[in-house]
Amino acid sequence: MWWCTVGSYVTVSVKVRRDLVERARALGVNIAEVVRRAVEEEVKRRELELIRRRLEDVRDLLDLIDVDRVVKSVREDRESR
Repeated sequence: MWWCTVGSYVTVSVKVRRDLVERARALGVNIAEVVRRAVEEEVKRRELELIRRRLEDVRDLLDLIDVDRVVKSVREDRESR
């Protein structure tokens, strides 16, 4: 696979079996659109997975916070004003 920049787009070249391309053309499949959509969906899926993992890390950190202690500190600070 190789990449070539054209404006804000990049040309991606992939090897696909000839018979598959011929069958796709016969069925009117827009190969470029299918590839574009597949790449977009895969990137979105992986970004969401990365966000999920980061949220789990944050959740673990948040579990370490003593909420009662935070509430008590906020109340004490408000009352001292």
